[in-house]
Amino acid sequence: MALWIWTLSIWSCFCITLSRNEELKFFQSATELNHLTVDNDTGIVYLGVVNALYQLTENLEVIRIVKTGPRKDNKKCTPPIDENQCKEAVLTDNYNKLLLLNKVDKTIVVCGSLFKGICAIRDLEDISKEKYYVDSSGEKSFVASNDENVSTVGLITSLNNDRVLFVGKGNGPNDNGIIISTRQLYDRDGKDIFEMYTDSAAVKSAYHSSSTQQFVAVFEDKNYVYFIFNQQEKQPVNNRTLIARLCKDDAHYYSYFEMDLGCKDDDGAYDHCHSAYVTTPGEELAEINKDSGSLKSAMCVFSLRHINEKMERNRNDCYTKKNTSSFYKLFSAENPCASHGLNASKNFPCGSEHLPYLLGSKNGVVEKPVLQKEGMNLTAVIVAVENGHTVAFLGTSDGKILKVFLSSTATEYSSLTIELNKPIKNDLVLDQTQENLYVMTTDKVHQLPVQDCHKYSDCEKCTQARDPYCGWCVREGRCTKKADCETADKENHWLWSPSGTCMTIISANPQNMSRRAPTKVELTVSPLPTLTESDQVLCTFGETTHYAQLKEGIIICDPPDIIPPTPKHQDHVSVPLQLTFGKNKIFFASHTYPFYDCEEAMNLFENQPCYSCASNRWNCQWDWKRHICEESSSVQDVIKQNMEEECPQFLNPNPPIIPMEYRTTVYFEGRHLAYYQVTLSVHILHTAPLNFVHKISFPSYNTLNILKREENVLSACTAHISVTLYNCSYGRSDCSLCLAAHRDYKCVWCEEDGKPSKCVYEKLCHAPPTNTCPHPEITRIEPETGPLNGRILLTIMGSNLGITAEDVKHITVADEECVFKEEFYSVSTRIVCQVGPMNEPKQGQIEVDIDGKLGKSPSEVLFTYQEPHPSQIRPQSGPQAGGTTLTITGTHLATGSKKDVQVSVGSQPCNVGGRNITVTGTGFELIQSFSLVVHAERPEAGKMNLKRFEGKLVKRLNETTVVFSSPPILEDPENYNITTIILMDHYHLVVKNESHSFTYVADPTFENFTDGIKKQVNKLINAKGSNLNKAMTIDEAQAFVGDESCNIKTLTETDLYCEPPEVQPQPKKRQKRDTINNLPEFIVKFGLREWILGRVEYDTRVSDIPLNLILPLVLIPMIAIIIISIICYRRKSQQAEREYEKIKSQLEGLEESVRDRCKKEFTDLMIEMEDQTNDINEAGIPVLDYKTYTDRVFFLPSKDGEKDVMITGKLDIPEARRQTVEQALNQFSNLLNSKSFLINFIHTLENQREFSARAKVYFASLLTVALHGKLEYYTDIMRTLFLELMEQYVVAKNPKLMLRRSETVVERMLSNWMSICLYQYLKDNAGEPLYKLFKAIKHQVEKGPVDAVLKKAKYTLNDTGLLGDDVEYTQLTVNVYVQDGGTDSIPVKVLNCDTISQVKEKIIDQVYRNLPCSQWPKAESVVLEWRPGSTAQILSDLDLTSQRDGRWKRINTLMHYNVRDGATLILSKMGISQQPEDNQQDVPGERHALLEDENKVWHLVRPVDEIDEGKSKRGSVKEKERTKAITEIYLTRLLSVKGTLQQFVDNFFHSVLNSNHVVPPAVKYFFDFLDEQAEKHDIKDEDTIHIWKTNSLPLRFWVNILKNPHFIFDVHVHEVVDASLSVIAQTFMDACTRTEHKLSRDSPSNKLLYAKEISNYKKMVEDYYKGIRQMVPVSDQDMNTHLAEISRAHTDSLNTLVALHQLYQYTNKYYDEIINALEEDPAAQKMQLAFRLQQIAAALENKVTDL
Repeated sequence: MALWIWTLSIWSCFCITLSRNEELKFFQSATELNHLTVDNDTGIVYLGVVNALYQLTENLEVIRIVKTGPRKDNKKCTPPIDENQCKEAVLTDNYNKLLLLNKVDKTIVVCGSLFKGICAIRDLEDISKEKYYVDSSGEKSFVASNDENVSTVGLITSLNNDRVLFVGKGNGPNDNGIIISTRQLYDRDGKDIFEMYTDSAAVKSAYHSSSTQQFVAVFEDKNYVYFIFNQQEKQPVNNRTLIARLCKDDAHYYSYFEMDLGCKDDDGAYDHCHSAYVTTPGEELAEINKDSGSLKSAMCVFSLRHINEKMERNRNDCYTKKNTSSFYKLFSAENPCASHGLNASKNFPCGSEHLPYLLGSKNGVVEKPVLQKEGMNLTAVIVAVENGHTVAFLGTSDGKILKVFLSSTATEYSSLTIELNKPIKNDLVLDQTQENLYVMTTDKVHQLPVQDCHKYSDCEKCTQARDPYCGWCVREGRCTKKADCETADKENHWLWSPSGTCMTIISANPQNMSRRAPTKVELTVSPLPTLTESDQVLCTFGETTHYAQLKEGIIICDPPDIIPPTPKHQDHVSVPLQLTFGKNKIFFASHTYPFYDCEEAMNLFENQPCYSCASNRWNCQWDWKRHICEESSSVQDVIKQNMEEECPQFLNPNPPIIPMEYRTTVYFEGRHLAYYQVTLSVHILHTAPLNFVHKISFPSYNTLNILKREENVLSACTAHISVTLYNCSYGRSDCSLCLAAHRDYKCVWCEEDGKPSKCVYEKLCHAPPTNTCPHPEITRIEPETGPLNGRILLTIMGSNLGITAEDVKHITVADEECVFKEEFYSVSTRIVCQVGPMNEPKQGQIEVDIDGKLGKSPSEVLFTYQEPHPSQIRPQSGPQAGGTTLTITGTHLATGSKKDVQVSVGSQPCNVGGRNITVTGTGFELIQSFSLVVHAERPEAGKMNLKRFEGKLVKRLNETTVVFSSPPILEDPENYNITTIILMDHYHLVVKNESHSFTYVADPTFENFTDGIKKQVNKLINAKGSNLNKAMTIDEAQAFVGDESCNIKTLTETDLYCEPPEVQPQPKKRQKRDTINNLPEFIVKFGLREWILGRVEYDTRVSDIPLNLILPLVLIPMIAIIIISIICYRRKSQQAEREYEKIKSQLEGLEESVRDRCKKEFTDLMIEMEDQTNDINEAGIPVLDYKTYTDRVFFLPSKDGEKDVMITGKLDIPEARRQTVEQALNQFSNLLNSKSFLINFIHTLENQREFSARAKVYFASLLTVALHGKLEYYTDIMRTLFLELMEQYVVAKNPKLMLRRSETVVERMLSNWMSICLYQYLKDNAGEPLYKLFKAIKHQVEKGPVDAVLKKAKYTLNDTGLLGDDVEYTQLTVNVYVQDGGTDSIPVKVLNCDTISQVKEKIIDQVYRNLPCSQWPKAESVVLEWRPGSTAQILSDLDLTSQRDGRWKRINTLMHYNVRDGATLILSKMGISQQPEDNQQDVPGERHALLEDENKVWHLVRPVDEIDEGKSKRGSVKEKERTKAITEIYLTRLLSVKGTLQQFVDNFFHSVLNSNHVVPPAVKYFFDFLDEQAEKHDIKDEDTIHIWKTNSLPLRFWVNILKNPHFIFDVHVHEVVDASLSVIAQTFMDACTRTEHKLSRDSPSNKLLYAKEISNYKKMVEDYYKGIRQMVPVSDQDMNTHLAEISRAHTDSLNTLVALHQLYQYTNKYYDEIINALEEDPAAQKMQLAFRLQQIAAALENKVTDL
C-alpha cells in the first residue's frame, strides 16, 4: 500500500540548523489551518482555517480577518438552517474546503464544510467584502463536501470566454454523491452561480458506498483537465491511485477516462497518494505515495506525455475491442468495450454519445520511486526551477522540509525542522518572488527562504552544501545565487555548488626550494577563471605581498622578501601563499609552500647526520669531507640524496641485552668506513658496571646509547645503537616472579648467607641458585565477606602463589572448596576463585595448595559467610520515569563486593545511567575517582553555550577494566558537537578518535499500536520505529508485556521482535470496570527511556452464545444456503473446478518433486563430500609444493605455458661457457640488488613502446624469482615504485583507477608479492574450504550428463555451459579391476551416457584418488576392457560400430555397447598386444581425420545448425522443431545446483573474508600502507580506498586462485567445472565492489543467481576491511622478519639462475637505452653502474669489451 509525492532521493547530504538570530517568520492561527494560496501579482497571502479567513502580507502580517464559523448546522439538514425544521442543529466548526483565486474577475472563491458545502465569492483585494452568497438554492449549489475528513479540490479556468469551476470531492456519508462536476461562475440563461455547467456535466456515484474517494489534486494542460485521487474499493478490498482526464469543453463528460497511476518498487506498491504537483518544464507530474502497511513513503515522477499516450492506447483498445479485460464503466459491472472502427479514438478525441463513456482501465502507468523514506511519511511537494535546475521541496509527517535536487538521480541536500513532530500540510506554496516558501503545520504558516547561500562563508562550505540555488562568486568572494553575481557569465567566475568545485592551487613549479636560493614560483590553479591584468591578482607570500604575473593560464609569484626561520627539530618551513583580488584582497586560492634547509636536515636523526641528510626528501647531499649537509650540486665526491645506505654506520650490537651491575663486552659491526680510511671491521667497547644511585622506579629495561670512540671520526659518523639494559630485581620481589622471568634474562633466585634473598643475574649470584620457591604467603583477600549461597569471586593476594596457573592445585575458604578461575590468575601475586555455598554463617581461613606446598592466611585475614538483611528503604515512592535515588538500610549489607550486589524494585533493576560503557586499559588500580563527562556545544554558539553532563556511576571490575553508565544528555545530540571525557583523578582522556569512537545519537522513536491495541500476539510482537539499534544491542534492550518479560529475538534499525509469555500476563496497573485498560501494556525500555506503545490482546476468542443456539440459528441456515448455492453454481463451475484441481495437483506434484530432488541432491552431496573429507584426512589436501605453486602462478599463464623455460628450468648454454655465464649472472644479480640500477632498469623498460603489458607481467615474475632471496629488498622496491605510481594517479585526479589492471611492472610485482606471502595461509587455512568447493562442484557436475564435444553439463552454475536438452540417462555402478592392482574390484559410479574417455577419467579418479593428479595415468594411455561373459571387448570412443549419419559420427557411450549396471571392466595400460584389431577400430588415421571438416562428431546433443540437407523435407522440419526447444526452461537447474553448493561457497567466503580468524601479516601491512598513503594525499573518499584494497587482494589474488585451483592444488580442472568456478569468481568480484548493480529480467542469469546473497557478501567484505583496520599494526621489522623467513625457506628451490638469464635478455634487447639512463643518473654515475653492466654484457655475450 502506499503514499506519494513528486520527490526524488533519500540521503541527506547537508543538514542546516537555524540559529536563534535567524528564526523563521511565521503566523499562528487560533485554529487549525486548511488551505493557503498566493496572488503572484501582488504577493498577498490568503489563508483558509477552521472558522476564519486571513488576508496576509507577503511577510505574513495580518491585513484582514473574516470569521466564518462556528454556526448552527447539522450535516443531515438542508440549508438555510431553520432551528424549527432542524432541531439537531448545533454550533459546528466551518472547515475551509476550497480557497481559489479568480484573478480575471478579481475575486476569490471560498467553500466551507458548513451548509452542505455551499460556496461564497469574495473580493480579492478585501476579503471582508462578500460579492455572492446564496444558501437557498438547494442541492444545485452544494459544491464541496460537508465532511471535514473528505477532501475537495477545485480548478478555476476559462471555457468559451466564461469562467468555470471544476470540482472533485469524495463522497461523504451525508454528501450528494456527485464526485466530479463542472460549475459555472456566472448567472445566465436561468442558471445560478455554482450551478452545474450542464445537467450532465458531472460524475455521480450510482452506488453510494461501493467505493470511497480522496481527491489529491486537479490541474489543466492544454484542452484537458486532470484529477488525481485515491480510491478504496470495498469488494474486493483494494486501494488504488487513479488519474482521470476529461476535455475541458466536454459538457456531457463523454471524454471522461480514468486509469491507475502506479508507484512501485521491488518490494511492492505505494498505493496511497498524499500530494501531487505538476511542473511545466518537461510537463512532469510528481507524486508522494505512502505504503499504508508501514511507515514508508516514496516519490514518483510521471511524464504527462506518457500518461496521455497510455490513455489514447487504452481508448483505442476499448473502441476496437482489444484486450478488454482491464476496462470497466464507472459504477457498473458490465464491460463497456465494443468495436467502433479503427479510427474512432482519433476521430472522436473527446469521445461521443455513441461511444462508451465514463470509462476506466486498470492498465495504467507504473513508475519506480525516485526517492524513498522510512520512518516518516512524505506529506507535501512543490517543485521550483532555478537556472534550468529542478528542485523539489518535500514536507514530512515529522515536521521537516526536505530539499531535493532532481537531476539524473534525486539528491536530498538539506533537511530543516520546521516544527518537530508536527506534520507539514499539503499546501506548499512559493511566494511572488519565488524566493520564499510558505509552509503550513497544524496552526502555523512559516516563511522559509528557498536558499541560504549567504550563510556559507567560504567556497568549501558553499560547495559542500550541494545547493542548486548557490554558487561561489569568485570575483566577489561570496556564496550567491547566479543572478546576484555580476561576473557569473564569465568562464569559471561562478562555481555552481553541486559541482563540488573550488579554485585550488593544484601544482607549483618548483614544488619546493632551498631557503638560500629563493626564486619565482609558477602556480597552476584549477578551475582557473578568465583573468586579465586589470583583475589585479595579488600574491601574499608569507608577510610579503606582490602583484602576480599572468601567463598562459599560469600565475607567477615572486618569492617572499623574508623567509621565516626553520622551526626547531624540522628541516623546512611551510610558508603560507595566498592569492587575492584587488585592494579589498578578496580571497582567491591558497597554498603552503615549503622552503627547506639542508643544514637543519642533518639533525633530524640524533647522532646520524649523514643518514639524516642523504635520506631526506629534499635535494640535499652530504659532503663527507667537510661533514656538512648542503644543497645538491654537480660535485661527485659526495653522498647524494637517497644514497643513505652509503653513509658510515655501526650496527648489530652483540649481545643485544645487557644485565645491570655486570661488566659486559659488546661487539658491533662497522660499514662504509672507507671514507675515513679506518681499517676496522670490529671495534670492542666495554660498559662499566651501572648502579641505581637514587631510589627511583625504573622499568625492567632501558636504552643505552653506545658511541664509537675513535676520535678522528667521532663527529662525522656517530651512530645510534640500541641495546636492552635490564635489572632482574625490578618487579620480581619473590621467588615465583623471579623464576617466571624470560629465560633470555638469565635471572635466578639467589639465597646467600647473610644477605637478603633476591632476584639477580645468574653470574652475580655466588651461591647455587634455587630451583624451588618457599611456601606461599597470603596477605589479603577481597572481599572479606560473602553470602551463604556463595557463587561470588574471591581475590587472594600474596606472594609465591605459583609460577604458572597449573601450579594452583587446590583452594579452600573456611574449609569449603573454592573453584579456581584460571583466567584471572596473576603470576605469584593473585589467585581468583569462586566460593562455594555454606549452610550457616561461618568464618574461616583461606588455604592454597601451590604445587604441593601449602599456604594459609594469617589469623587476621579471614573470610566470613553471612546473610544480608535489608530492613528499610527511603523514599518509598517515586516517579514512574525512574531516576529516584534509593537508600537501603539493614544488617550485613556489606556482603561481597559492589559488583556482586544487584538491587531490583519489582521487576525493574535499580541503577542510574544509560548504557554501560566498558573501558579497558592498565593501571586503573592507582586511580581513586572515575567519572564520565559529556560536553555539548552548538557549532554556531561556541563555548558560550557549552553544556556539561556528568555520570558518576562507575564499576571498577579490576585493574584493567572499568564500566561507566552513560549520563543522559540533550534530546537532539545531532545538533551539537559532543565531546566525551573520562576523568581519572586529575587526568582527562578525550574519547573521540578513530580507534575509540564514542558518540551520542538521538533517542529512538517508536510507533504506537494502531488503535492502541496489538491483537492476537501469541507468537511474536512486532514494534516498529526508527534508529532502534544505533546505540543499543539486543542484549541491552528490554521489553515487557504487563509485568512479565518479552524475550527479544530480533533488533534492527526499524523493527523489534519479541516473544511474549505463553499466557496473557496481568497489567502493571489494573483498572476497575475498564476492559481495555485491564489488558497488559507493551513496554520497551532502552537505558533510562521507557515507551508504552499500547496494550496487548491475546487470541483467546471463544463463543459467548450457547452451543444449542448456534446449531439451529447459524449452522442449519448456513448449510441450506450453501446447498442451494452449490446447486445453482455447479453447472457453470464443474468443468473449471476439475481443471483447477488438475493443475493444482500437477503444480503440487511438481513442487514436491523439485523439493525432494533438491533435498536428495544436497543429501547425496553431503554424503559424497563426507567420503571426500575422509579421503582428504587420509591422503591430505594435494597442495602443490612452493616451487610448483609459484611456477604456475607466475608463468603458467604465459604464452609458452608449461613449456616456459622458467617451469622447465632448462638453459641452453654450452657446457664450456656455463661457468663463465653463471659467474656473470651472479654479478648481474648483485647489480639488480642496487636500488639505483633496478629503478632505472624498470623505468627504462616501461618507457619503451614495444614493452607490452604481457612483457611487463613476465618481467615482473622473473624479477620476483631473481630477488626471492632478498624479499625485504624486493618489498622496498615495490613500495618505491608504488609511491611513484600513486603520485601519478593522484596528480591526474584519477586515484580510483590505480591497481585496476596489471599495466605496470609494480602492479604485477604486487600480485606476486601477495602470492608469495599468502602461500602458507592458503596451505594452512583457506586451502581446505577452497578444495572442498572444487570437489563439490566436480561431483555435482559429474553426477549428470556432460557433453564431451560441446563441453556443456546438465548440472552447472553457468548458463552458457548449461546442457539445454533433456538427455535420458541412468546411473550405473561398474566393478573395475586394475591390471597389476590386486584381486579386489573397485566400484565406480558412471552414467550410461558417458563416453568411454569420460568413463576412463571417472575410473582413474576413483582408483587413484589417494595420489596427486600429476601421478595419475592419462585416459589415452589406458585401455578399458568389458567382459560381459567369457568374451572380452575393448571399449573405444570411436570404432567401426559407431553410429554414422552422413558426415556425422556419434561418440560411443556405455549405452552404445549395452553395458549394464554391475558390469565388470578391466583397466590396463596400453600395450602392443592390446592394440585394437581392425574389426574393432576404425582404420588408422581416422581419429585424426575427425578434426577435418568432412568428419564431424557429436555426443549428446547434435548442433542445431548442422542438420544434413540430405534428409527428407518432413524429417528436416521435424528436426528443426526439436531444435527450437527453449533452453531457458532449463535455467531452474542453475538454482538447484546453486542451492546444493551454497554451504561450500559460504564456507570459502568466510574463510578468506573474516578478520576474526587468521589474517596474513602481509594483508594488514599492505592495507595499512594504502591507508597511510590515502591520508598523506588527503584522499578521504572511502570508495577510493575500498577500490585500492579490493584491487590489491581479492581481485588480484583470490579471484585468480578461485578461477584456477590447479595453481595451488595438484588437480585437473575440466572446462565444465571451470565454467562454474567462473560464476563464483564473478560473484566474489561483485561482492568486493561498492557499486550497486541494478538487476532486471534482462540481467545475465549468472548475476541473478546470487542476487540474494550478494548484499551479505558485500557486508562481509566491508567488515573484513574494517576489522583489518582495527588490528594491531605490523611493523616494518616484523614484516621483514616474516619475509626473510620465506626467503630462507624457499629460495633454493627456485630457478633463480634461469630467471637472471631471462632478465638479462631484456637488458640485451634495450641495452643502449639502459646504458644511457644509467649515465644520465648522478647516483648511477657515482656507483659506476653503466660500467658494471658493460662488463657483465661482455662476459655473457662472449665479447671483448673496449673498457
